[in-house]
Amino acid sequence: MSIESTAVSTALHSTDGRGRYRALVWRRQLILAGLGAALLFSLCVDLAVGPARYDLSEVVRALVFPDTVPQQVRVVLWDIRMPVALMAIVVGAALAVAGAQMQTILNNPLASPFTLGISAAASFGAALALAFGVRLVPAAVEYVVPINAFVMAMLAAFLIHVLSVKRGVSAETIVLLGIALVFTFNALLALVQFFASAEALAAVVFWTMGSLTKATWPKVAVTTFILLAVLPIFARRVWALTALRLGEDKAASFGVKVDRLRLETLILVSLLAAVPVAFVGTIGFIGLVGPHIARMVIGEDQRFFLPASALAGALILSASSVVSKSLIPGTVFSIGIVTSLIGIPFFISLILSSTRRSW
Repeated sequence: MSIESTAVSTALHSTDGRGRYRALVWRRQLILAGLGAALLFSLCVDLAVGPARYDLSEVVRALVFPDTVPQQVRVVLWDIRMPVALMAIVVGAALAVAGAQMQTILNNPLASPFTLGISAAASFGAALALAFGVRLVPAAVEYVVPINAFVMAMLAAFLIHVLSVKRGVSAETIVLLGIALVFTFNALLALVQFFASAEALAAVVFWTMGSLTKATWPKVAVTTFILLAVLPIFARRVWALTALRLGEDKAASFGVKVDRLRLETLILVSLLAAVPVAFVGTIGFIGLVGPHIARMVIGEDQRFFLPASALAGALILSASSVVSKSLIPGTVFSIGIVTSLIGIPFFISLILSSTRRSW
């Protein structure tokens, strides 16, 4: 029997069961539509907020009928603010999807690119370029900082993979390994900061805080391409990933090749996490909070959980972008500060709840 038929056979056994199943699907579709509408509203607010504030009606008119607004408004919204606003959405979606699938394959609620050391590794790679001009890829000149960050993030992911395939290594061991990588790369980052000049130190600190202000259309395009390339691959594995949440033995009984699925997912997740971090710096807790919000409102079914995680992460980072520009007029806070202030209380509550029940 296939995984799909096994998952829904009970619900479809009777007419009443089919009705309940359709109602459940309809409710989940409404939730996804609501998240999408909230994200669209947040995008418009993000475009409206800034040193020059615009009415939402003017923003909508500039988006739908750009020729009907003054040229100055069109330039500000489309050329200056739109790349930043879209970068917030794409990066938030990418980090949330990465966190969601890390939690799925490791069966751990605390797994995310931030807690497994991928973000810390990217920060160290960027710091080497900012402080000492080190190029991990000799040909990279113009994009040395993001390329350094990407290379180090992928190296950290590769190390996690190499150790994860050793016999007897459990998912809990992989999480502990990730935490060890966080401390290791943070220590190396502190060492770089110690020897860096005052000017380089300021640049490193600013980058590690995370910022969307340097977003450009090429960066948005690359990040969007990676996200759109990875999502269909996950979409083809939704039933296998959903089965994995029932346990490795149960998934294996359905014909799922657990080790291969975990390896492929870890590689894709690493790519999905490394590219955004390379462009915008360290943005914590999106990959942790976004999936949990999606799980709470829509459940574990990957057909809905996957898009819900992407929408939730995008909405959180888009809303954080609005907050970062609204706290003090004329000042834009680093987006990493805002997401950390949002994520830390959630992280603490998650740890406390995990001690009272198994996840």
